[in-house]
Amino acid sequence: MDTTTRTELLGKLISDKDILTELQLRKSEYIHQSLNNKHKELIDDAIENGWELDREFKTVSRLKKRKNHDIHFEDKVWVLFASLGFTTLNKDRNFRIPYDKNNPSLTQQIDVLAKDDESILIIECKSARKNKKGDFKKELDAIKGNIDGIVKSLRHLYPNDKFKYKYIFATENYALSDPDIDRLSALNAVHFDSDAIEYYSKMFDQIGLAARYQLLGSLFAGQEIPEMDNKIPAIRGKMGGHTYYAFSIEPEKLLKISFVLHRSKANTNMMPTYQRIIRKNRLQSIHKFIEEEKGYFPNSIVISIDCGKKADLGFDPANTQVPSSVATAGILHLPKKYRSAFIIDGQHRLYGYANSSYKESNSIPVVAFLNLDRSEQVKLFMQINENQKPVQKNLRVTLSADLLWTSSDYTEQMTALRSRVALFLGEDRKSPLFDKISIGEDKKIITSAQIDIALKRSHFLGNVTKNKIEKLGIFYKGNIDETYEKLTLYLTLCFDYIKDNVEEIWEGRENIILINKGIYALILIFSDLAQFVLGSEEITDASNPRQIFKEVQTYLDSVIHFYKELDEETAMDLKSTYGTNGDRKYWRTVQKYVRDQHPAFDPDGLEDYLKKEEKEFNTKAFEHIREIETFFKKDFKDRLIAEYGDSLWFKRGVPPKIGEEATKLMYQKNREIENESEEVTAWDCINIIAYREIALKNWKVFEKHYTRPNETKISGGKEAKTEWMMKVERLRNQNVHSYYVTENEYSFIEEIHDWLIGNTEN
Repeated sequence: MDTTTRTELLGKLISDKDILTELQLRKSEYIHQSLNNKHKELIDDAIENGWELDREFKTVSRLKKRKNHDIHFEDKVWVLFASLGFTTLNKDRNFRIPYDKNNPSLTQQIDVLAKDDESILIIECKSARKNKKGDFKKELDAIKGNIDGIVKSLRHLYPNDKFKYKYIFATENYALSDPDIDRLSALNAVHFDSDAIEYYSKMFDQIGLAARYQLLGSLFAGQEIPEMDNKIPAIRGKMGGHTYYAFSIEPEKLLKISFVLHRSKANTNMMPTYQRIIRKNRLQSIHKFIEEEKGYFPNSIVISIDCGKKADLGFDPANTQVPSSVATAGILHLPKKYRSAFIIDGQHRLYGYANSSYKESNSIPVVAFLNLDRSEQVKLFMQINENQKPVQKNLRVTLSADLLWTSSDYTEQMTALRSRVALFLGEDRKSPLFDKISIGEDKKIITSAQIDIALKRSHFLGNVTKNKIEKLGIFYKGNIDETYEKLTLYLTLCFDYIKDNVEEIWEGRENIILINKGIYALILIFSDLAQFVLGSEEITDASNPRQIFKEVQTYLDSVIHFYKELDEETAMDLKSTYGTNGDRKYWRTVQKYVRDQHPAFDPDGLEDYLKKEEKEFNTKAFEHIREIETFFKKDFKDRLIAEYGDSLWFKRGVPPKIGEEATKLMYQKNREIENESEEVTAWDCINIIAYREIALKNWKVFEKHYTRPNETKISGGKEAKTEWMMKVERLRNQNVHSYYVTENEYSFIEEIHDWLIGNTEN
């Protein structure tokens, strides 16, 4: 690199006060421009093109415009690394660096370049407005060919320094494909999605520059920390079958090698994770306690040191020992590597020293175990916290599931599997349900518990007891790792297909799909359909999720039509039925719709459910109709007597034709009755439809009391306002002839019953 090129590149980098100035501009969600007030036409034109008037001064007007999403995301990333103490960054978006020494004109544009005393980060940013799947083969193949040349140029830029280099691919609202993940892995690169950006931003808000330790541990895990003094006095002992070391160390040293497994979407690739995010107010109180009150903590920080494949750390026993002691004193050689010590307990105490003037002069007590696997760390964390600040219920459930993954108890394995599938659906960007499910402390409409129930009742996982597998499932053949991969892929394919074809409903405010019972029903439908098509000759591999999905698609089209044709009344009915009955009803309703389109699809239990439901509604409906008839008989008579008197109410109130028919029927019935006291009157022989004719004849008497509350202003007069009575009569006659009353019809009868009989003012 020649002197001119080097000077030009250095001129495009900023540090110190220039970073602070740029930081304020990049933090804003807006870009600004100022226009002279003399050029009003320019101001008006700018406003027409999306600019807003921010402030108006005497001679100029300041305008603002919201940044495009890609620029805003790039700025957010730039701000993060500037905030985390990187001392040199690119000035603007036009920073380009040569990657071919033989042809300096070939350059690569770098979105964010961040440098500190030990490392240089090369960051590329990609943003989408909405969550979508990404395909970055072109970009990643390009960086693969250029990265070595870029690093060589940076070494020429700083010839007297040795840096660690890391390429970061930062994305917002993109789900990376498996091939892209493999490409990043081949580059030894890191993917930061918006969850990771948010995580480190939140860490900075909580603990300031100390968040750098967590970032460096993530970026350079396992890499050497230069010039670290790693020898400390320690005592080696045994406890609970584990080797441990007890020692005292300066907080600064421990911070450099330590890492906290925070329960965060940014750390899902390191599952199981178990720590709460550090709390700013708690950290501030600890910092104040250390700084102002010169306080100290006598209880030990608990860590697990990752020694890799070595059975033990370097440890030099002291020349003098206590013969009767089971412990050994000596000098411990800590690993000089980032992310080699996992903090199990005491993260707030340790990070309370991060910005303290005592971080190099004080020492803190530590108990260090060796090579505890993640499950052992979780167990120890939960045991330590058992009698301290309680672990949140949702977190405890998830942690327990992590612990159960390797359990010898099959039922516990299944619990872990279902929980991990729910985590995938809610936390992985490849999932159509990303950020739609309550995981941990966040609150969403769909709960992980509902996912668990649906999976438990599906055909996917079969049946197990504590000690044996009783029945294999569609995807479960005894190995939960394989089951997880296949089941999450199948669910993703199915949910994606539904989402892509009913996007307006999926994204709509009055959502009938993204609710607990909706997702419960769909998971079971996906299971029913997979079970149904497994007999197809087209499926050569019965546990291949892609083959199964291909055969299921035809039937999923019917599910899609169900949602597109769903009327408002049915939608409200599905939404307003709660509890277990509501879940079952939603599922069976979709099942029935699919069966209507594909009669060969006849899932177990559907016909019995429909018959039971119909019979149940028939019985209840008939009871309500009889009570409505009884009410009519008394109420109509009372109102007619009040209007016409005791002697004339029947003659004047009942239409002649109806009165004649009732009188004739009375005569016929009484001829067969021998006991005079049991004889009926003409009024007793009025049928239910006759009441409508009586109401129409005497509408002034009945209008107020027999017009439904929601129909007072409908057009069509008294004829329209009494149509409900005809529907009651029709259902009454159908019920007598063993007609199956639907739930909607029953709801209508129930509403009429409650309005007439439950309304004491009617």
